[in-house]
Amino acid sequence: MKPLPERPAEFRQQYPRVWEAFEKLGAACHEAGPLEEQTRRLVKLALAIGHRHEGAVHSAVRNAAAAGVSADQMRHVALLAVTTIGWPAAFAALTWIDEALAREATA
Repeated sequence: MKPLPERPAEFRQQYPRVWEAFEKLGAACHEAGPLEEQTRRLVKLALAIGHRHEGAVHSAVRNAAAAGVSADQMRHVALLAVTTIGWPAAFAALTWIDEALAREATA
């Protein structure tokens, strides 16, 4: 497993019990339903895009890539956002996806 980015790693070190509880909740939510791994990762990416949260998009891209989701599939999620949340937000998401993919390629 790749190391966390700097800021989340600092948070984990400063608040280990909170981080552990957060990880357990995330795992429980992730496994609670019938969706398969790649679908769950694309849904998480869509939620991050809809929330317009750059850090969450970067995290979702890292996790999706680790689950075998292709760059084209992730970009498709951002394109689907055009008619729901608008061009500027969808374009920002495409930029964030490409930034995160570039970081993954150099990591």
